[in-house]
Amino acid sequence: MIGAPYQEGSRVNRPINVLIVDDEASQRSGMAALVSAWGMRPATASDGNEALLKLQEFAADVILTDLNMPGLDGFGLLERLRDSGEMPPTIVLTAFGSVEAAVKTVAELGAYWFLEKPYDSKTVELLIRRAASHASLGSEKRLLERQLSYKGSLGGMVGSSAKMQEIFALLQQAGPTRAGVLITGESGTGKELVARTLHALSPRRDGPFVAINCAALPESLIESELFGHEKGAFTGASERRAGCFELAQHGTLLLDEIGEMPMATQAKLLRILEDSKVRRLGGRSEFEVDVRVVAATNQVPDEAVRGGHLREDLFYRLNVFHVHIPPLRERREDIPAIAEMLMGEMNRKHECRVTEIAAGAMECLLRHNWPGNVREVRNVIERAVILAGEGSVEVRHLPAFLQGRNAPVSAPATGDSGDVHFAIGTTVEEAEKGLILRTLDHTNNNKTRAAEILGISLKTLHNKLKEYGAREVEAGA
Repeated sequence: MIGAPYQEGSRVNRPINVLIVDDEASQRSGMAALVSAWGMRPATASDGNEALLKLQEFAADVILTDLNMPGLDGFGLLERLRDSGEMPPTIVLTAFGSVEAAVKTVAELGAYWFLEKPYDSKTVELLIRRAASHASLGSEKRLLERQLSYKGSLGGMVGSSAKMQEIFALLQQAGPTRAGVLITGESGTGKELVARTLHALSPRRDGPFVAINCAALPESLIESELFGHEKGAFTGASERRAGCFELAQHGTLLLDEIGEMPMATQAKLLRILEDSKVRRLGGRSEFEVDVRVVAATNQVPDEAVRGGHLREDLFYRLNVFHVHIPPLRERREDIPAIAEMLMGEMNRKHECRVTEIAAGAMECLLRHNWPGNVREVRNVIERAVILAGEGSVEVRHLPAFLQGRNAPVSAPATGDSGDVHFAIGTTVEEAEKGLILRTLDHTNNNKTRAAEILGISLKTLHNKLKEYGAREVEAGA
């Protein structure tokens, strides 16, 4: 984590809603004017009873209330809100303050803060912003905790296995902090989803989330993408461009496949992590950045360091928390929940009405080794939902290599030979298709590598896959 402390109360979605409760009309209107001037949205009530009615239609982020009022006073309002279990942070303002009243309202009744009149307006503004930020973070954390407790999920992640539960617990600890996190796991396990969950659990959740894949950029462009450049910094730099650090200001930056970053760039990254300052390519001055950096890699970190792919000092800087996502074959009990979650997502995406995955189809899913992990499951479920359209996903809606007929056996477990076997009677066309799909499994869907192994051009491979897809759609029609 780098940069200055997070500015509490910073919100990008909407203004802070403040309910002002005071029996004196002049006090209510004066405070409402101040709240509006601070860029917030005020609502007013003359006593506790009116405040309770107002809260039914006004989603208050913070309540600002007088303590002594006719009718239902501030004490009574706080008691009602506390008993309901839905009390926004409440700041009590009173001209009759005492130590006893402060202890009761803050400690016993759960008020956020206590101020005596006359009060300093800047102090009130600061308290409101801090209270709103505190409440918002607490609400997000409670929501994610409820998801974890009741549905075996956290953010967009699902899994009831012991390994995933350990990951969820670690994310809940690391998320609200400013510490660096290194995420490891095979391709397709969901490393970016873990990073997004960390972002959602942090005080920066309303800020930007920016992801960059270090392996997808040529060495000549990666520093420009990361740090930005000035006009004329190099041939083709016709204008100033902001880099990922600028784009992620006050948010989170995911550096995916950090082990593929050139060593010279890693040295510059380490300096930014230490100094919290960035200089654009071709620039003469540095500027401060406030960005939480999360890194991910499908390499084993220790091996990447020993192999000269990852700087040791950078590794230690990033690896405050280490989150390792196990491959799907090591947590098969999570497959039903993942498949059902993806089924709902694909229903929304493609406007389908699939309600379940039939037992036979689920058995096929559980039997497969999923070398492409969750990314491969996503592709299979998307195809199956489109073919089914409505009702149940059946075995016939799955790809042939999952059905187990006229197709290669499912991917071998670690240590198997990787040989592909076909039943007597398999046609040459079916064998070709099975061999291509099995090779793609072996390369984790790396088409370039698969084409090299098969001895065909990448264009030929793409044409074959398009041909198979068209046939499967026709068969399902």
